[in-house]
Amino acid sequence: MSKSKVNLALLIAMLLAVAVQTFAQTVPPKEHEAKLIAVLKSDASQKEKADACRQLAVIGTKDAIAPLAALLGDEKLSHMARYALEPIQDPSVDEALRDALGKLKGRPLVGVIGSIGVRRDAQAVGVLTKMLQDSDAELAQAAARALGKIGNSAAAKALQAALPNAPSANQLALCEGLFRCAEALAAEGRPEIAIEIYDQLRSLKAPHQVRGGALRGAILDRGKEGLPLLRQYLSSDDYILFSAAVQTAGESPYAEATEALTAVLKSLPADNQILVIQTLGKRGDKAALPALFTAAKDGEKSVRLAAIRALPEIGHPSAVPVLVGLLADADRQISEAAQEGLAALPGQEADAVVMAMLNSSQTAQRLVALELIGRRRMTTSIPALLKAARDADPQVRSAAIKMVGELGGPAELPALLDLFMGLEQSQELAAAEQALIAVLAGADNPQSHAEKFTSLLTQATGVQKSSLFRVLGTVGGSDALRAVCTWVGDSDAQVNTAAIRALCAWKDADAAPILLRLAEKFRNPNDKTLCLRGYLGFAARRDLPASQRLSMCHQAAGLIQRDDERKLLLSALATVPALEALSMAETHLDNPATKEEACLAVVSISEQIVEQKSTEVIPDQVRDALQKVLQATDNKDVISRARAILKKVGVPTTRTSQSRKRGPKRTAGK
Repeated sequence: MSKSKVNLALLIAMLLAVAVQTFAQTVPPKEHEAKLIAVLKSDASQKEKADACRQLAVIGTKDAIAPLAALLGDEKLSHMARYALEPIQDPSVDEALRDALGKLKGRPLVGVIGSIGVRRDAQAVGVLTKMLQDSDAELAQAAARALGKIGNSAAAKALQAALPNAPSANQLALCEGLFRCAEALAAEGRPEIAIEIYDQLRSLKAPHQVRGGALRGAILDRGKEGLPLLRQYLSSDDYILFSAAVQTAGESPYAEATEALTAVLKSLPADNQILVIQTLGKRGDKAALPALFTAAKDGEKSVRLAAIRALPEIGHPSAVPVLVGLLADADRQISEAAQEGLAALPGQEADAVVMAMLNSSQTAQRLVALELIGRRRMTTSIPALLKAARDADPQVRSAAIKMVGELGGPAELPALLDLFMGLEQSQELAAAEQALIAVLAGADNPQSHAEKFTSLLTQATGVQKSSLFRVLGTVGGSDALRAVCTWVGDSDAQVNTAAIRALCAWKDADAAPILLRLAEKFRNPNDKTLCLRGYLGFAARRDLPASQRLSMCHQAAGLIQRDDERKLLLSALATVPALEALSMAETHLDNPATKEEACLAVVSISEQIVEQKSTEVIPDQVRDALQKVLQATDNKDVISRARAILKKVGVPTTRTSQSRKRGPKRTAGK
């Protein structure tokens, strides 16, 4: 087993051990209850008592109630005592909390009131009702919220009675309590009380969230009888109540809610129309479509856009002709929104319309159809796409070829290749090339299809050969590689260059040795440089072993004659964490044309060497090379990186290379 796997196994074992220990601490055995109670009664620290409360919240029984209740008046432990008391299923807890109400003050009292609410203690309603009148706003508000959590009819009546004369500071808490009561009572099958509460709340001059929430409840809890109230507020000039009514209509299960929304649509301001339209889309009721069709064609632009976007949400085929008609709208945003809508609209009816558009006599419509075919992933349209790929219109041909590549698979290769061999225009060849590459990308074994391409090379024109070479380069494999190599050195300069470029961009590194031999062999300086650059491109690939990359750099170094080639060599060397690579990079520091690339390469190599040798002595060669970099460059990033490495290995960064030679040799860290 590797060291990394051993470390991972140890880490997992440690985490499991911690998890087991934590679980054991979280759920203590029930027989520990007496020990925990003893801690509460002792002189133990606050933390120890808090921890005991935390565990009693899990295993506490009736025996723990009195010791925990004794802590309710403790400013520091009251909250933990309540935390432990709240889950204990025994009525003595409620008695203890009610008893504490007459004894406590301040924050502990507020906390106990909250716990009574959590436990929904109906017997506490009377005393909590009296607290609603307390001059301490914090206590009154806590009592209101607790009554809301209790949520019975007595609590509701107490809150309703207190609300009209309550100080403004307390009204929001009372409203919150009433909302909770209304929800609880409606859930218990007593909507008449909930409706009474909601009607009271919506009549107040209260914050918008109170009025809006009350209107929602008043409509929904009335059921179908709430529809007149819904219609009333859909025409409200108060935007808060209007928007609450629209939101409520979206939640309503009745078809009449759709009718109510569509009935007011035309009479509303644009912003209000948009809100209604969005709600109609979310409802998904096809009864809204006539109103949406009208809105999509007429009115303000923002309203039209909202209506167009709502149509796919409903997803009915009757929207297809409307959206098709809007494709020709003079406003580009409208036509694009219609196109988006058609792309998103589900169903075969929409597919059929798109196919009809493909057969149109208008180029613009056919191009839109081709894009929609791709976005709708209409794979059944491939035969029609292959037909369109031979269309008289070059734009249609290119777009259709592209779609065959996006939607097709290996089964379409023969048809695509037959089509490809009839093409000469560069734009169409590029589209066919990309289509072939896309189709091959979806094949289980792309290399098994190489022969289909290689067999066509002798018949292909020069521009066709160039495309075929590139496709073969993405396929890879020995058969494809041999086929492309046979065309290197062809008398047609275009074919020769295309073959070399394909080798330079080859899928795997099998082409690298061939490029090196060609670089050594060629007399033509352009071909020689092209091969050398391609070879150095492979030498810089980090998916190859570092030793192989270093060997490739050595082999290329003897062929390099130009500064741009030296820069490529330095880029490749920068990926190799080896002292030999560092030495090769250093030799280019004195060349003004390659100095900056050499500095960067030295720093990159040094970083990798230091990382690899983090527990070993760093060679002096690394320090010396970095000191040279500090003297050679003004690049702030490179200087910062060089100094960071030197600092890491314990070398001052202010010394020059000359002073280092005069001074005594120092070891790292001194």
